[in-house]
Amino acid sequence: MPEPTPENWAAVDRYLADTLVGHDAALDAALASQQAAHLAPIEVAPVAGKLLHLLVRISRARRVLEIGTLAGYSAIWMARALPDGGSVVSIEAEPRNAALARSNAAAAGVADRVEILVGRGADVLPSLDGREPFDLVFIDADKESNTIYLDWAARLGRPGAVVVVDNVGRSGRVVDDTTDDPQVQGVRAGLAMLGDDPRFDATAIQTVGVKGWDGLAIAVLV
Repeated sequence: MPEPTPENWAAVDRYLADTLVGHDAALDAALASQQAAHLAPIEVAPVAGKLLHLLVRISRARRVLEIGTLAGYSAIWMARALPDGGSVVSIEAEPRNAALARSNAAAAGVADRVEILVGRGADVLPSLDGREPFDLVFIDADKESNTIYLDWAARLGRPGAVVVVDNVGRSGRVVDDTTDDPQVQGVRAGLAMLGDDPRFDATAIQTVGVKGWDGLAIAVLV
């Protein structure tokens, strides 16, 4: 039996991606552009991108909010799952990343479905108040602000909307209630909010794979 090592986790992840996800020229090009721009390789794994795609389809989402665009990899996955007239609104703090994501969305043929707003999430989210509610919210930005993002997800999402929060495992450090790591503290605060706030009904799963030991939380707005 294979040992439960990071190398074997990654090998299984690659096998699952090859078997169930496959390769796509536009998505591969988006990742290549991200690497060429020397951006951190913190995009979701292919199997997670496909999960987001399926969640959009399963929830029949028309309007998706993403907090944390990077080079647009996950935005492309979700935009491709939308029906005609659907849209992804994605917020990116770094103008250079936003420009790259727009280019990648255009190359993938989904520029008409992806709107990228530049600025810190906490600053941009209030500007969305009053727009049509969102059906799915994907949170994958600075972990220190997870509670802010969750609060706005609840304000901007319709009842029954799906909320996904990435990177909640933190290589197991999420169980450490004495940590001074602000990212882990932010994740813990966000999970506590999901558990205590009556606007959410949530669970979480830990994951292993090409991104190491991590996890994601999934909630429904009540």
